[in-house]
Amino acid sequence: MPMRFNSLAFRLFATAAAWTLVVLPLAGLIIYGLYRDDVQASFDGQLRKLVNAITVDSMSLGSVPEAPANLYEPLFEVTHSGWYWQITPLDEPEAHKLVSPSLATASLPSPAAKNVAPDPSGARWMDVMGPKGEPLRVVEVIDTLGHDPDKPRYSIVVAGPLDWLEYLVSNFRNRLTTALALAGIGLVAVTLFQVRFGLLPLRRIERGLANIRSGEADTLQGELPAEIEPLQFELNELIRSNQEIVDRARRHVGNLAHALKTPLAVITNEAREEKGGFGAKVAKQAQIMSDNVSHYLDRARMAARVNVIGRVTPVAPVIGPLVRTLPRIHHEKNVEISSECPPDAYFRGERQDLEEMLGNLLDNACKWARRNVDLSVEVSSDSGSAHRRRLTIRVSDDGPGVSEEQRATIAKRGMRLDETKAGSGLGLSIVTDLAQSYGGTCELGRGPKGGLSVCLQLPAA
Repeated sequence: MPMRFNSLAFRLFATAAAWTLVVLPLAGLIIYGLYRDDVQASFDGQLRKLVNAITVDSMSLGSVPEAPANLYEPLFEVTHSGWYWQITPLDEPEAHKLVSPSLATASLPSPAAKNVAPDPSGARWMDVMGPKGEPLRVVEVIDTLGHDPDKPRYSIVVAGPLDWLEYLVSNFRNRLTTALALAGIGLVAVTLFQVRFGLLPLRRIERGLANIRSGEADTLQGELPAEIEPLQFELNELIRSNQEIVDRARRHVGNLAHALKTPLAVITNEAREEKGGFGAKVAKQAQIMSDNVSHYLDRARMAARVNVIGRVTPVAPVIGPLVRTLPRIHHEKNVEISSECPPDAYFRGERQDLEEMLGNLLDNACKWARRNVDLSVEVSSDSGSAHRRRLTIRVSDDGPGVSEEQRATIAKRGMRLDETKAGSGLGLSIVTDLAQSYGGTCELGRGPKGGLSVCLQLPAA
């Protein structure tokens, strides 16, 4: 399942991945810098050791410097190897200058001549270009014969190739980059697994709640982690409490219906036995009261049923009996009802409510149709959320149809356009009230065959 941008899993993964991508490069830079400093210090230490050894061998005895025995670095013997030494007189320019065989006829620059300040040990350091244009690291020590301060001074210079240093550092950098990249990929993969695995109980909760909404389960079941067990307990208690409230409301509605209908029936019967206008008027008003009581009791039942969790009704089994029965009731008109309903159409609500809405709409269409009534059912997702599905039910006929003003009139409770047609005028009002109680809509329009078209939108499961 893809990870959405606004999901909790994406936030956890993005935070951990961002931290990994920030920390690993910083750690790499620090490690690389420390290694480069260590290699540089080691390289400088080797140059310092060579220049000190050459100084001791060349300046300790005799009246002039002597070439040291080339036992310190074999590459001093290889021409232009990058390893060089040079001994230059400072106080007696005409004195002979000594150079390593590797330097041949070339010479090395003097850091002292470049006004490079010495370090605490007296050595001067500088990076220069060699005889062949190669980068060199140069160290210079100034000393006298026999280390006597009264004798002439000499510059002893030793140089080593910087490309050797850069090769070591570059090789380490490549290996470090590869290692950290593999570590980063591994950490990101482990983070993704950790997030998926850690949030897996939430997926089980989602499936459990979906089973409750679809009517397959009554409570949230299954073993969950200790951190989520209180949520599971509270959700189950909420479901039980909701069911108890609905059951109490149904009992009260039934008791009220029984308490009101019997006195109204008595009043109606007594009024019908009373001859004259007064009795007829009382009977008519009592019938109106009975209709109103039935209507508002039905609405109370709707309110008690609508928000019950886990009520799901397949649409096709409800449509089938209506399509077979209503043409028989209106057999004198030879009405034909055609229906289209996908097998995965499920209404999130009570079966009797769906039967009442479809029954009213189809019965009304059969009354006004000349011959044909069309019923279609579609299932779609809300544009705001892919998890919210909607049922779109359209009922249209080929009758005379109604104008826009008449549509507003017949939507009102008890309003009828033709008193010759049987009915109380409550059909569309009941359908509208039921649809609105489920968060749906009921809209009237003109059908493709010229008659009335009713579009009913309800929540789908």
